[in-house]
Amino acid sequence: MKNQLKSILGLDPKSLLLPALLGAIIPSALLIFLIIANRDSYELWMALPLVIIPIGGAFGGIFFYMMGFHWFPRGNQKLIALIFSCIIYFICLWLFSVLAFSITGHWD
Repeated sequence: MKNQLKSILGLDPKSLLLPALLGAIIPSALLIFLIIANRDSYELWMALPLVIIPIGGAFGGIFFYMMGFHWFPRGNQKLIALIFSCIIYFICLWLFSVLAFSITGHWD
């Protein structure tokens, strides 16, 4: 019998890797673009948000994938699930942004 690693959700981790990467690349690309556009203002504290915010995007991407393609795979429920999971994705990004900037002391 073959041993396979299963996640808590019953899926193999390889199927969750792509949504996590896609969810993390979106905020990473935006943050890196902002840093490249203004190279003179880069400081060391900006490295922590560059790590923490994409983690929130990865969690949001996994939630989006699970809602839209596994829990509600068809019909009107899928449309409602995709809209709801987009909102949750942006809430995850917001919460992890607040976390990153509060850790660095730049959130008042």
